[in-house]
Amino acid sequence: MGFTAEQEALVVKSWDVMKKDAAALGLKLFLRIFEIAPSARRLFSFLRDSDVALDKNPKLKAHAMAVFVMTCESAVQLRKAGEVTVRESTLKKLGASHFKHGVVDEHFEVVRFSLLETIKEAVPDIWCPEMKNAWGEAYDQLVAAIKEEMKPLPPS
Repeated sequence: MGFTAEQEALVVKSWDVMKKDAAALGLKLFLRIFEIAPSARRLFSFLRDSDVALDKNPKLKAHAMAVFVMTCESAVQLRKAGEVTVRESTLKKLGASHFKHGVVDEHFEVVRFSLLETIKEAVPDIWCPEMKNAWGEAYDQLVAAIKEEMKPLPPS
């Protein structure tokens, strides 16, 4: 099933509200992920030997914002492009990185749940079942694109 005009409108409307708080929302997303799945922390090399509290960790903050913005921007472009619009080189790196770190379906499910909850809290006045479905579909398409590339990068 494609991404409909109605889904696109809901995603764009909510992203317009969230954009200005992308850094805080990205961090909130990752804190929620680690709350649900504490073992996910070990997937991030920059967290393994860090004594800095998660909510103060500059590397986590930067990573969280980049992931949140990329996820939202790819969702906004989905209908216009007809597919996930992350640069192919970025998609290959994402796939290889997720492969290397042993990311599995359950990890993607935790992130999906956490993303939807984070968005729901960010836009409570406009959140509705249709918006939840739109963001869920956009996320699922991004994950499918990443999974397509989940293999080691060829040697350069």
